[in-house]
Amino acid sequence: MSQSITHIYLMPGLAASPKIFEYIELPPQRYCLHFLEWQIPKREETFDSYAQRMCKFIEHENAVLLGVSFGGMLVQEMSKFLNLKKLFVVSSVKSYHELPKRLKILKYTKAYKVLPTQWLSNIDLLAKYAFGETIKKRVDLYKKYLSVTDKTYLDWSIEQIVCWKQDKPNPKAIYIHGDNDLVFPHSCQGDCIVVKGGTHIMILNKYKWFNENLPKLIES
Repeated sequence: MSQSITHIYLMPGLAASPKIFEYIELPPQRYCLHFLEWQIPKREETFDSYAQRMCKFIEHENAVLLGVSFGGMLVQEMSKFLNLKKLFVVSSVKSYHELPKRLKILKYTKAYKVLPTQWLSNIDLLAKYAFGETIKKRVDLYKKYLSVTDKTYLDWSIEQIVCWKQDKPNPKAIYIHGDNDLVFPHSCQGDCIVVKGGTHIMILNKYKWFNENLPKLIES
């Protein structure tokens, strides 16, 4: 493959499969897409250690790394161990300060330790936290996107989200956020590219924006 090709690694959000990127299409003569998947965390694995383990799937130097939602938090951690061309954080948060109040409450009450068990049998509740909306009329549609329901993974993931330690935005990251994101509504503040009308699932329903603008942002 030509060395002029830029390799782009895509990390989905909480419990989601790489299928959330099914509409992302970039010029194949310039870009090669690689789809990362959630791995089941090891017993008592830290977010830092998990990020290092995920870096083993990045097989190209000077690659582009893009993460959505919880995946956006993960790629910020992964970037500490990689030499990247660009880092994109989509529909996520720049620091723990931007986490919504309900998640901060989970942290201080430690209620997150009992929540995920309920999610295993409640696709609608899982979708509400993963995508920011209830999906009673679209359960079958979203089932194909929410593929990781392992209890160990869910328990671990919620703990990492509510206990994330990043205090300041990553200066190397390009943050992209929708102005109608109900999951992380405060993340449009500061240095951020705001997508008008974008929701928490804008990687799916605003894919045309990404297909048009990602190449420009990568090469800028």
